[in-house]
Amino acid sequence: MNTRMRRAAFAVATGAMAVSLAACGSAKESGGGSSKSSSPKKGDAITVGLLLPENQTARYEKFDKPLIEKKVQELTGGKGKVVYANAKQDATLQNQQVDTMITNKVDVLIVDSVDAAAIKNSVQKAKDAGIPVVAYDRLAQGPIDAYTSFDNETVGKTQGEALLKALGSKAKSGEIVMMNGSSTDPNAAQFKKGAHEVLDGKVKVGKEYDTKEWKPENANSNMEGAISAVGKKNIIGVYSANDGMAGGIITALKAAGISNIPVTGQDAELAGVQRIVAGEQYMSVYKPYAPEAAAAAEMAVDLAQGKSLDSVAKDKVDSPTTKQVPSVLVPVTALTKDNIKDTVIKDGVYTVADICTSQYKAACDKIGLK
Repeated sequence: MNTRMRRAAFAVATGAMAVSLAACGSAKESGGGSSKSSSPKKGDAITVGLLLPENQTARYEKFDKPLIEKKVQELTGGKGKVVYANAKQDATLQNQQVDTMITNKVDVLIVDSVDAAAIKNSVQKAKDAGIPVVAYDRLAQGPIDAYTSFDNETVGKTQGEALLKALGSKAKSGEIVMMNGSSTDPNAAQFKKGAHEVLDGKVKVGKEYDTKEWKPENANSNMEGAISAVGKKNIIGVYSANDGMAGGIITALKAAGISNIPVTGQDAELAGVQRIVAGEQYMSVYKPYAPEAAAAAEMAVDLAQGKSLDSVAKDKVDSPTTKQVPSVLVPVTALTKDNIKDTVIKDGVYTVADICTSQYKAACDKIGLK
């Protein structure tokens, strides 16, 4: 991450500290460990294993990794280190990466799982080796000690509400297509649930997909199939669970000659924000990664040092295997062309120059983004 982005990320983290302090503690599965310890296991010279799920989505390499690294450094006076591995959307590889982290005797793991169920045995192995596990962004199964993410059902509701707002009186004049995320991602199921709670009964869903591996090219293929099945004149909007898939969807819509219909998204990726400026994508969900990353780093350091997390554990979440996991649930915002200045620009995620390249300058001028 460049110097400007590091400064911006720190600014977001500082501004959202009230949220990030609602961080996660540790939870017990049957026979699991406690969030309390009579004395710290280590000082500041700790090793944090960070396992992220894929590099298709821009956020992981651009935001999450450097933010977590920076926060661990801050919390340990520069003595702690982060050992990083990316699973590239391969659950088997991620399990191997956990084994390697255990062999190398890291002090704590932060794991954003490729497949929440497939990671279960690896989480248990870490636990058996005395290594606490923080589930990051996705609620991994197994005896995790803490969890931080966004309120995922609220994300889906936010997307659904925005789509209804965009459709207005035309909500029942045709059919929408729903492009959900991967069936192996528990977050995708929660986004889907939240969206359906808002959309059911108010729109007709012509076709719906769970998109393999969240890949834009798979969303593109699915959208081509939906256009053939529903008919291009009948499609009035598309629920897309994230920005990457929205890009693939919009490419398919353009190829079919379909324009001026709302498409949702999530993650406020730069390409997504630019499509919003250009009027190709209606909205995204802005998720401030700094407080999520700060919470993960804070609880990882505390767990590695054997400290209690009671003062920062405010929320509780149940996974299929572990109940009442102390958790941070970070608020989200619907991002449209009307609030770009007040979200990603204000928080320093992007500058106007980042967004308003020569291709988008006219569109930026039109909405007063200068």
